[in-house]
Amino acid sequence: MHEYRSHNCSELGSENVGDIARLSGWVHRKRDHGGLLFIDLRDHYGVTQCVFDSDFKEIFEVAENVRAETVIRVEGEVIKRDAEAINRELPTGSVEILVKKVDVLNAAEELPLPVFGDQEYPEDIRLKYRFLDLRRERIHNNIVLRSDIISSIRRRMVGQGFKEFQTPILTASSPEGARDFLVPSRMHPGKFYALPQAPQQFKQLLMIAGFDRYFQIAPCFRDEDARADRSPGEFYQLDMEMSFVTQEDVFAAIEPVMQGIFEEFSDRKVTSAPFPRISYKDSMLKYGNDKPDLRNPIEICDVTEVFDGSGFGIFAGAIKNDAVVRAIPAPGAGGGQPRSFFDKMNDWARAEGFAGLGYIRFKDGEAMGPIAKNLDENRIAKLNEIANFSDQDGVFFACGKAEEAAKLAGLARTKVGEDLDLIGDDEFKFCWIVDFPMYEYDEVEKKLDFSHNPFSMPQGGLDALNTMKPEDILGYQYDIVCNGIELSSGAIRNHVPEIMYKAFEIAGYGPEVVEERFAGMLNALKYGAPPHGGIAPGVDRIVMLLADEPNIREVIVFPMNQKAEDLMMNAPSEVEMKQLRELHLRTIVPDDKN
Repeated sequence: MHEYRSHNCSELGSENVGDIARLSGWVHRKRDHGGLLFIDLRDHYGVTQCVFDSDFKEIFEVAENVRAETVIRVEGEVIKRDAEAINRELPTGSVEILVKKVDVLNAAEELPLPVFGDQEYPEDIRLKYRFLDLRRERIHNNIVLRSDIISSIRRRMVGQGFKEFQTPILTASSPEGARDFLVPSRMHPGKFYALPQAPQQFKQLLMIAGFDRYFQIAPCFRDEDARADRSPGEFYQLDMEMSFVTQEDVFAAIEPVMQGIFEEFSDRKVTSAPFPRISYKDSMLKYGNDKPDLRNPIEICDVTEVFDGSGFGIFAGAIKNDAVVRAIPAPGAGGGQPRSFFDKMNDWARAEGFAGLGYIRFKDGEAMGPIAKNLDENRIAKLNEIANFSDQDGVFFACGKAEEAAKLAGLARTKVGEDLDLIGDDEFKFCWIVDFPMYEYDEVEKKLDFSHNPFSMPQGGLDALNTMKPEDILGYQYDIVCNGIELSSGAIRNHVPEIMYKAFEIAGYGPEVVEERFAGMLNALKYGAPPHGGIAPGVDRIVMLLADEPNIREVIVFPMNQKAEDLMMNAPSEVEMKQLRELHLRTIVPDDKN
């Protein structure tokens, strides 16, 4: 028999009754029934109930004195549980071990947080003692799920002919995107490596090198603030790139992977490929953002013409100053909700920093509310024609400049959907957002700049750059979205140097800037680069959705806190002066008073 175990804690069943078994694991919980003491023994695989009889005094005393989470080894006879004691929720629930021998392999001190049970503990305690937190069933299962999902992703990508390559971790700093994590070079004083924000340039270089289909479960490093769906410091993505492809080819490659993963690891309904394609323009109009939650049936519509020149002076006056009016339907709320529902929505909008949220209630053939009183019958009819309201519906209105109105309408759409319980939790709805504008006007810098990805291929190529207004040029850029969460951005890349020069010229960057900042990529494009494109869905966000967790830290083995600190390993930390001298560095600590 093996020194530590003949079986794991999930293997024993009624077929083993009468066998002598040896198990090792953690004391999950204890129950003292007088002359009998029960210990649930836990390992990675599951739980087995162990029985200690007071007739065996020596081992009974050991069991009495062990703390929870002590590591023990037990040996004894597998016996059948009484019918009323069977635990049908456990694979081992029909049997137990009558312990004849016990050894304490490692005694546990008093726990800073319990492993048994579902008690909520402060995040700082959970992260400081993450090794204990990871023993808890929910978080333990999340990490196992993550491993299984990554394994499945690899199988699916390889099955489509993709090859996995590893790209460098120590690379050059990039002037674009988020802040880099810098690594000082000992051998090159005053110079720094950077941890990659993504393998973007390397994967494009792999296509230029002729490898055709690449993927990697890639670590990425960005010095940015934490959010519920974004971990500070580092994250992982399914990085992939393909040669000689159109945008639709990329979609056709990634859709079966996403659909397959979500169907494999969830019992919810999943959008079937091909996923819906929604233009950026339509998404901003209908959903108020570029990552719509399609589980919400509400669609926003533009009703500016209804209020233009109307008797409702607030909106009519704003429209003269280039404002728009967006309508957000509230299905069934006109007849099914009291007036307070509508007034509370207006209060909510003000609390969010907006001027307010107008409304109309349709009930018993009548349009009701302050706005309705200032619209004639023809305008009410036009409103119904555009938005197709029923008699018992309500409708809210967001008025402002196009961007502000879209933002308020999008937030209101989500809140109305939640308040009216319209958003189901029994499906995963995917879509693609396509046709992003290449350029936008930066109000802060007062200049035209790239709106999404400067290295994307413009739709229409060089001809579009030479002949079209910059604000009308669209890019072959796309986002994949699931239930209102952006899983990834991607693009068909610009593989022609002349197009790259012209694209940057329109944004105000001369050829010397392009050659200085992007010399490596530009040089490679001059030696026969194929048309290529790709995408990089976030692994952490995929697991978060499938584990039904609201916070991404619940699906990462050793996450940092929101201040980008590792409380368990005490990182970041100060280093010895000797190390700084070797790196030719001197630290300047800011004055806390400033």
